[in-house]
Amino acid sequence: MIGMGGMPGGAGSQGGQQSPYMMIGWVVIMLALFYFLLIRPQQRKEKERRNLISSIKTGDKIIFGGGLIGIVANIKDNVFTVKIADNTKIDVLRGAVTRVIQKDEDLGQATKE
Repeated sequence: MIGMGGMPGGAGSQGGQQSPYMMIGWVVIMLALFYFLLIRPQQRKEKERRNLISSIKTGDKIIFGGGLIGIVANIKDNVFTVKIADNTKIDVLRGAVTRVIQKDEDLGQATKE
């Protein structure tokens, strides 16, 4: 009677325990979910961004992280020289570029995203 009353070692305590293999299985499932829902999409987005930045050429219209819009005048190793107004050129790091505006693309549409 004492064994069935919930004391340690009784039949009632066996139902709440899981095998270590089940716990390892759940951890593996959780890691797989984190990988496919968080890590992999971020890696894909970063790869697209690297391809975008590497494909920029002189004459492309670009948008920076701060919202500036300009036309690429010169490309150096890690720096773009960008014309933002008449007789005004600035040097910008490649990482500051967030978007390339296509020639036929509406500027209002580019800023909504």
